[in-house]
Amino acid sequence: MREARGSGRAGLARPRQERGTPPAGVPVPRARRAQLHPGAWWLWALALGTAATRTTNPLLLALLITVSGYVVAVRRPHTPWARSYGAFVKLAAAVLLLRLAFAVFLGSPIPGTHTLFTLPEVPLPDWAQGIRLGGRVTAEGLTFALYDALRLAALLICVGAANALASPSRLLKSLPGALYELGVAVVVALTFAPNLIADVRRLRAARRLRGRPDKGVRGLVQVGLPVLEGALERSVSLAAAMDARGYGRTAEVPPAVRRTTAALTLGGLLGVCAGTYGLLTAEGGSYGLPVLLAGLASALAGLRLGGRRTLRTRYRPDPWDARAWLVSASGAAVAALLILAGSLDPGALRPGVVPLEPPTLPLWPAAAVLLGLLPAFVTPAPEAAPDPRKEPTT
Repeated sequence: MREARGSGRAGLARPRQERGTPPAGVPVPRARRAQLHPGAWWLWALALGTAATRTTNPLLLALLITVSGYVVAVRRPHTPWARSYGAFVKLAAAVLLLRLAFAVFLGSPIPGTHTLFTLPEVPLPDWAQGIRLGGRVTAEGLTFALYDALRLAALLICVGAANALASPSRLLKSLPGALYELGVAVVVALTFAPNLIADVRRLRAARRLRGRPDKGVRGLVQVGLPVLEGALERSVSLAAAMDARGYGRTAEVPPAVRRTTAALTLGGLLGVCAGTYGLLTAEGGSYGLPVLLAGLASALAGLRLGGRRTLRTRYRPDPWDARAWLVSASGAAVAALLILAGSLDPGALRPGVVPLEPPTLPLWPAAAVLLGLLPAFVTPAPEAAPDPRKEPTT
């Protein structure tokens, strides 16, 4: 008994451990070790999207889409929010078709000599000069519209890859304190649609198993009411959980700190906008990157100061390890090398349409795009999906 009491006192004398870290001798769960920081996925995807904005070569854009799609196919977790990639692909296809339809019916500013067909032209008043409805449709105009739409489609698909790979809740946990309340609103809005779709699928499957109709107006009404009831219950539970965790509480900070925070954040956001505009235009290539970096540094400093006003703690924070550095660096390398290729050989990244000529695949920019495949090899494979046919054992 004395030895037991002595061991109990020794246990009480152990040093305090940081919040969220397991006790000494307790192994970290394998699922936790295998998770990659969600910010790394977003940096990788945004860098690929930046690379897509620097070229109109359809072969390079198709290669960027293939790279992002392959990484999503092999590293997407088996969760409801990970299914959003298909919605972004459909949105990109809709944008592509809509842009081509505009080029057909509203014309194109690119002159062309290869006429494909001619539509009946609708006469417009004098105040609508420069706009036409119908008329001659040329191969050069359609090719220019295809290149331009494919660039936007690649950007949308890269954003969809980030949504499919990065967990919204874990990304919210990694946000700085100044953006926490805004992040909560965005995450709740983004996760509402996937949860709603999952509820509809679950209820329709239950009705089919019971031999009841799940289509038509009657099935929609009988499925819609339980779905709305479940959404209301989730909203009440979310509000209770947020209130129990002290959501919205703030700390007192000096007025000088508040003014400095506002100045740094506003100046940083203006610098980011100006730098991004400079990078996306040919005239601002010299000042775009320095202004963007200065704006990012100022905005991050403002967000760090603004986080003093928000009282919050993190349970088991996601570590930024070597794999996160490799994933984000691979995307940054793709963007940097394509920007460099655009300055050295702009004709390879922006093929001309007048005169009409087939695009060619530049070798070293294509090899640079293939660097985006690195996350498929350095990140762990997602856990296998649970078999719905197996019943849980006790």
